[in-house]
Amino acid sequence: MSLILRPPRPDDEAVLRRLHAELAPEGFTFLLADGTWDEVLEQVRRESAGTDLPPGRVRADFLVAEVDGEPVGRVSIRYALNDFLREVGGHVGYGVAPAHRRQGYATEILRQSLVLLAESGVDRVLVTCDEDNVGSAAVIEACGGVLEDVRAVEGETPKRRYWIDAHPG
Repeated sequence: MSLILRPPRPDDEAVLRRLHAELAPEGFTFLLADGTWDEVLEQVRRESAGTDLPPGRVRADFLVAEVDGEPVGRVSIRYALNDFLREVGGHVGYGVAPAHRRQGYATEILRQSLVLLAESGVDRVLVTCDEDNVGSAAVIEACGGVLEDVRAVEGETPKRRYWIDAHPG
């Protein structure tokens, strides 16, 4: 598979904003920053470096999932867990555009994310999904996820919480 994870670029604005709009009706926030595109890219740079983080944020990489030059999704890889991430968000948040689903891209995004986390010293990776997201649960389990529990989230769908050994074998 030719999927690569890379930081967003200045020329990605139109397609990534389109993907953001496509996924919004599902309650998925594709872009994790607001503002002009330069402001979005600057926030991505700051979070990747772990500098000048807003309250409640941890060092994280926001990476575009690209196949044959076309963005098909994204991932947010968080290198530490705060209280919110430990309960609900986990180390990895990924999404694939509707037109590109059921092609193995989410599994490859998560697989590559686990490698990056392992390389950064994270041994156990928490990945969550909505309790009713059968596709995402299958992706997490295919990547070695072991269900710890399902937790209620006030005003939202309960979250399935999985742990994955980042250093299998």
